[in-house]
Amino acid sequence: MAKLQPVRGTHDLIGDDARAHLAIAGTAREVAERYGFGPMATPIFEFTEVFKRTLGDTSDIVTKEMYTFEDKGGDSLTLRPEGTAGVARAFISGGLQNELPLKCFYHGPMFRHERPQKGRQRQFHQFGVELIGVAEPSADVEVIAMAADILDALGVLSETTLELNTLGDAPSKERYRAALVEYFSDLSDKLSDDSRDRLVRNPLRILDSKDAGDRALIADAPDFDDYMTEEAAAFFAAVQDGLDTVGVAYTRNPHIVRGLDYYSHTAFEFTTEALGAQGTVLAGGRYDGLIETMGGPKTAGVGWAAGIERLAMMTGEPPALPRAITLIGLGDAGEREALRLSSELRHAGLTVELIYKGGLKRGLKRADRIHAAAAVLIGDDELARGAATVRDLDSGEQVDVAITDLKDHLAAHR
Repeated sequence: MAKLQPVRGTHDLIGDDARAHLAIAGTAREVAERYGFGPMATPIFEFTEVFKRTLGDTSDIVTKEMYTFEDKGGDSLTLRPEGTAGVARAFISGGLQNELPLKCFYHGPMFRHERPQKGRQRQFHQFGVELIGVAEPSADVEVIAMAADILDALGVLSETTLELNTLGDAPSKERYRAALVEYFSDLSDKLSDDSRDRLVRNPLRILDSKDAGDRALIADAPDFDDYMTEEAAAFFAAVQDGLDTVGVAYTRNPHIVRGLDYYSHTAFEFTTEALGAQGTVLAGGRYDGLIETMGGPKTAGVGWAAGIERLAMMTGEPPALPRAITLIGLGDAGEREALRLSSELRHAGLTVELIYKGGLKRGLKRADRIHAAAAVLIGDDELARGAATVRDLDSGEQVDVAITDLKDHLAAHR
């Protein structure tokens, strides 16, 4: 039988990796709650149509990367490749129109069949937020400011750059799309195969091409600002003014695009040079047409998602665990008393590592391995005195402490 291995593009979260993920999600949750956002959890699979409608039939995710399968009832289901579609579906099917504004955060695994590389797996994890039902630019400012505060709380904001763009309103995009088609049509023989296909299906997405030849042509492409309506320009100006007001620095990047029609106005990314070529750690934007596209009422929305694996690569070691108290019981009576004390000390707020068997030598070896703060020894002699032997594992000092006084003596290690 072949040796069992994790599926390519997946990885186990064990030890420091697991603690780093929990720490990042916990920090993000704390900041999001200060902004008045609450938790939401949607299923990790949905009817395939949920993602086809939201991501577009021609997007790389839908055509190349989704994990889609037919269940035993004959329905086409897809493991979620991102979080926004599920939240939008829940808004519609859950009848949450009376809950506006809906302010939620989520975190969990996402799935895309793409080439695994550093910081990018086929099962990966995201933390995301959605603010639904607020059409004003202040909503964009708030979710971007929250993202900056989370990155700051994680200690990585100074390593990132907020890149900001506007996709304008529908009339702006229509005029700009026509200008792009005219410009790139004259150069179609120089475009990559993917971009020639995008020219017909979704010309805005050419601007997101990573092909070197395409990038050279994109540099001289029409400027979106020349095609914006006054209303769209005023919205973007208000977002920029709001970010200035709350002290969030940004740079303009006119090549940040979202190719689908329901995206509008603000698009943004927090990027870093610390992760090599895959430099985006958090990205989002406004999607005022999404819920209507899915069959719901016309409802504004804005949000973002961050890759937890990428953030973990930037944050390094997770916060240290509280140092434990090791309880070593010798003999049947000592083991029974150690078991009772482990419960008492944990209820008093202490972290306790109970040595199940093996005696003093094994217990002290385990205490050293986990970098315990103290070892508590309980054997027949200690029980006869109604005491425990407590050894400070930093200083080596050893004292007898009455069992009734033990939790007070150890209180400094909470």
